[in-house]
Amino acid sequence: MAEEIRIVQPKEYYKRFLEKDVRPDNRELAEFRPVVLNIGCVTTAEGSALIKIGNTTVICGVKAELAKPDADQPKDGFIVPNVELPPLCSSNFRPGPPGEQAQVLSQTMADVIADSQCLLSESLCICPGKLVWVLHIDLVCLDYDGNVMDACMVALVSALRNTVLPKVTVDEETGDIQTDPTTRVPLQVTCCPVATTFIVFDNKLLLVDPTREEESMATGAVTIVTEGDNLCSIYKPGGTPLTENQIDNCIERAFTHGREVCRLIEDTLLSVDR
Repeated sequence: MAEEIRIVQPKEYYKRFLEKDVRPDNRELAEFRPVVLNIGCVTTAEGSALIKIGNTTVICGVKAELAKPDADQPKDGFIVPNVELPPLCSSNFRPGPPGEQAQVLSQTMADVIADSQCLLSESLCICPGKLVWVLHIDLVCLDYDGNVMDACMVALVSALRNTVLPKVTVDEETGDIQTDPTTRVPLQVTCCPVATTFIVFDNKLLLVDPTREEESMATGAVTIVTEGDNLCSIYKPGGTPLTENQIDNCIERAFTHGREVCRLIEDTLLSVDR
């Protein structure tokens, strides 16, 4: 009977739980799902990571290639994030060109990298005006069960922290490119931005780390990106407006969650290095 109500009247089904400050998956309103992180799982990439938040699963691989920089930015390399939401991960998505959600996520990843300055494009310069690195950061959702933004952010930062590149030099006289594959240079990742997403249910209740089912019933959403003790950005894509107190509460919880995620990344990296 309960499952029938969940299918026919999902909002009423959720209300019965939320009135008791609990969700159907037995989480409290402010409780996150279990997180599993695996770093360095793709051996053919320069850096990689796989993250599971509940059932939501995202894998990230970083591939690097050499290129000539733009003439107006001779010292800047290129950072190209790309998020894929294939039909494999959910029946919500169809084959073909990237949909709007995937495009928005790709641009958001690029914006977070730029806003947080976790990886400076200047650090990818090998020889000004002649040679720079291009980093292709591919994020593929393998299982979509909500909150893919937060999952992509953890996978991206973890993969960047795992990335090492061969030492490359350019002979100033001949212009010849010399690669030393025996000497590996890690990326200069300066910080650990973390995204924390909340949804608004029934125009009033705030739920953190939403599932796909919860997202489908949300009347609004907000994502807070933090880095250490710094607030990087707030993404509020329309929907129910939040009060100042609600925003402050979300920011406070985002800082706590951000520190926990950064500790998880550090601990996982240490276990990989051993």
